[in-house]
Amino acid sequence: MGISTRQYQDIMNEYDAVRRRNYMAEQERKERIYALIPEIRRIDEEIAHVSVAKAKEMLLKKISNADAKKSLQSTIYDLSMEKVNLLAIHDYPADYLDPIYDCPECKDTGYIGDKKCHCFQQKIREILYRQSNIEDSAGNECFSAFRTDYYSSQRSGRERLSPRENIENVLSVSRSFIECFDSRPGQNLFIYGNAGVGKTFLSNCIAGELLSRGKGVIYLTAYQFFDQLADYTFRRGTDNAQTLPAFLHCDLLIIDDLGTELNNSFINSQLFLCINERILNKKSTIISTNLSLEQINRSYTERVFSRIIQSYTLLHIYGEDIRIKKAFSSLDE
Repeated sequence: MGISTRQYQDIMNEYDAVRRRNYMAEQERKERIYALIPEIRRIDEEIAHVSVAKAKEMLLKKISNADAKKSLQSTIYDLSMEKVNLLAIHDYPADYLDPIYDCPECKDTGYIGDKKCHCFQQKIREILYRQSNIEDSAGNECFSAFRTDYYSSQRSGRERLSPRENIENVLSVSRSFIECFDSRPGQNLFIYGNAGVGKTFLSNCIAGELLSRGKGVIYLTAYQFFDQLADYTFRRGTDNAQTLPAFLHCDLLIIDDLGTELNNSFINSQLFLCINERILNKKSTIISTNLSLEQINRSYTERVFSRIIQSYTLLHIYGEDIRIKKAFSSLDE
């Protein structure tokens, strides 16, 4: 999905504004120098005159193109050095009259050849972060900050792996999900487990990494997700006309805390619509919940449960409540 046509045009309009602003700054500098050092105006006029004269000579075949270019370059170089010397005498830097660019690499066009410049890519990332709904947490919730030491290395109960061994497997699957995002479109993750075991943190880690790679991500709690769908369905207007298309076509949709919403037939139908359409369109979805698979089966329709079981990689996270651990840890410090 990336950015919309309108967002792309907004970026290009920004570049237009930057070029106009810098051009005005260039002109102000030039007029200031012309008033202070009139000789530089004469040099600029001579450079323009020589350039036109050489072009005419080439057109009339009075001189070969190679000779004309060589002669022109030599003349312009000599005249330019005169300008540099005059600027230096008046304590101005040598590049004071050079074109002004916010980004010298693309010259404020956004493109280097036919490829987007790094400054353009940064503008895209900023837009994607803003519309993702995780802008505030993106800097702190990342894989490098994910601490597996919060998970016990002791096995207990019916689980085959200790909480730490399990979370290491979950992280491995999550990283594979990211690395194969383009080569295996339409991957889905269903992350479930008790409250406080790191499900939302993990979702934000994945979202942040994909956003940094220029993917369009939308993160919403289940309550926000269904509230916006209800607003779109029953109170549709110009402000929310793109709600459902955005949910269906963004590169990654994250629905956090499924099961905290007030469940009804509308919720079930809208959830099936979104996850089914995204499966058909090979668009990835991550759903996290505190509910067990048995509770999901009881709470939602058979069609919803079937799609999740068949089309999602199930990641069960278990262990102690990390938020409680952090709270006790802060008291000990």
